[in-house]
Amino acid sequence: MLLVLMVSLASAAQADEAEDLRRYVDDKTQLLVDQLNRERGLYEADPEAFYASMNESLDEFVDFRRIAARVMGRYARQTTPEQRDEFVAKFKRSLFDSYAQALVNTEDFSIEVKEAVINPRDEDRASVQMEVITSSGNRYPVSYSMYRSSEGSWLMENVIVEGVNIGLAFRDRFAQEMEENRGQVDVVIDGWGDAVESLNLEQEVDKS
Repeated sequence: MLLVLMVSLASAAQADEAEDLRRYVDDKTQLLVDQLNRERGLYEADPEAFYASMNESLDEFVDFRRIAARVMGRYARQTTPEQRDEFVAKFKRSLFDSYAQALVNTEDFSIEVKEAVINPRDEDRASVQMEVITSSGNRYPVSYSMYRSSEGSWLMENVIVEGVNIGLAFRDRFAQEMEENRGQVDVVIDGWGDAVESLNLEQEVDKS
C-alpha cells in the first residue's frame, strides 16, 4: 500500500511538472513568434539588428553551445576551446543566413504547444510536442527536446520537424565535411555556412 501511494504521488508531481514545462515553452514560443512578426520589416532594413535581436531572445531558450557540441560529435575532442567558440558563433550565424529570409517571407502562422512529457528515466529530460499551423490550415508536427540545466532552467537542445531530426542531420553533415576535408577542422568551420545551405533541410522535411 505504501509503495502504491509513493508511486501515485510521484506520478502526480511529474504530471504537474510536465504542465509547468508546457506552459513555459508555450510562453517562450509565443513571445518569439510575436517578436518575429513585429520585426519582419527590420530584417529588410537592417539584417544585423534583426539578427542581434532574435539572437538575444533565442539565447534565453536555446542552448546553442550544447547543440553545436553535439553537431561536432566525436570531432569535438579534436578541437581547441577557441575553435569550439568559433563554431558556436558560425553555427548560429549559418542558421540565420540560411533560413531567416524564408522565415520572414513565410505566410502567417501560429504555434500550438500541445503536451510536455518528462522522461520517466531522467527527470531532467523532456520532450514538448507542438504544431505549426499556417494561415491556409496546414499543420506541421514539431517536437522540442529539452533538458534542465544545473541552474534549474529548461533549455532546448534539439528539434524534430515532421520526423526529421534536425540535430542529427547537422551532425551527419559535419562528419561528412570532416571526411571530405581530411579532418581539417578550421576548413570545415569556415565553410559551415555553405554546408548548411547545401543541406537543404526544407527538402528533407518535405520528403518525410
